[in-house]
Amino acid sequence: MSRNFVLITSFTIFVAIFGLFGCDNDRNSDIICKNNPELCADLHKDSWCRFEKGNLIRHRYQLKKVDKPTGKQLYKQLVYLETYSDCIRLAAGVQHKVNTYRTLDRERAFAVSTQTLAELQESTKTNNEVHLAFYRWIRFNDQAGLAIVEDTYKQGMLIDNEIITQLAAYYVRVSPQDSKKLYLHLLATTEPEKIDPDWFLALASIYRQQQNEEKEYLLTRANLLISENQVNENKLLALIKGDRALALILDGQAVELVSAVMSKQFANSESETLLK
Repeated sequence: MSRNFVLITSFTIFVAIFGLFGCDNDRNSDIICKNNPELCADLHKDSWCRFEKGNLIRHRYQLKKVDKPTGKQLYKQLVYLETYSDCIRLAAGVQHKVNTYRTLDRERAFAVSTQTLAELQESTKTNNEVHLAFYRWIRFNDQAGLAIVEDTYKQGMLIDNEIITQLAAYYVRVSPQDSKKLYLHLLATTEPEKIDPDWFLALASIYRQQQNEEKEYLLTRANLLISENQVNENKLLALIKGDRALALILDGQAVELVSAVMSKQFANSESETLLK
C-alpha cells in the first residue's frame, strides 16, 4: 500500500468525520451558536455548565425548526432551562478576582434564565397537554395537573415512561393495585438498559403493605441482582422466617424474573403471572 493512498484515505476519513459537525449540525452547540446567535445571546460565555448549556442550545435549535412545538417539546425545554438555571446559579457564586467580567456574565445569565423560565412557565400554565400538566404537578404540586395525568392513564393513553414512573410511585400509597399495574407495565415495555432497579423495590414495598413476605423477598432479591445495593442477608431471610429451602426457590424465581426482564421476555411470562 502506497504512502499517498494512506494519506488520501486518512484525509477522506477526517473530512467525513468533520462533516458530522458541519453548519447547523444540531449535535454541536458551538456551531449552532455561530450560525444562530439569537439562540445563545442570553447564555454565559465561559465553559462552566458546559453540558447543561449544550443541552439547552441543542433543544432550542430543535424548537426553531418547528412551527408549533408539541407539549413534550415544551416540557423538555422547561426541564433543560431549569437545569441550566440551577447550574449557572451555583457558578455565579464563584467570584473571579482578576477576570471579574466572568462573574458578572454568569450573574447576568442566571438573572435572564430565571426570568425566561418564569415566562415559559406562565405561558404554558393553561396548556393541558399531559407533559405540561405533569410538569405542573411535579414542580408545583398542582392537583389539576395530577388529575389530567390520571385521566390520561385511565384512558389508556399514558405512554411516557417518565410520567408513568412518577405516577406509579405516587400510587404506591394511594392506589397500590394501580401502582403494581404500572410497574409491571414498565418492566414489560422498557428497554433493558433503561430498567430502573428501584422499580423492584417499589413493588416489594407494595407486597410489604399486603403482608406478602415471599413476594417482598423475591423482589428485593431481584433488585440486588441488578443493582449495587447491599442487604443484610439475615434480615432478608427473616422475612420468610429463616426458611432456607424457601429462600432457594425464591432466589431462583428472582433470577428468572431478572432474566425475563433484561431479555425483553417479561410480558406474558411466568414471572409476570407470578406478580399479578
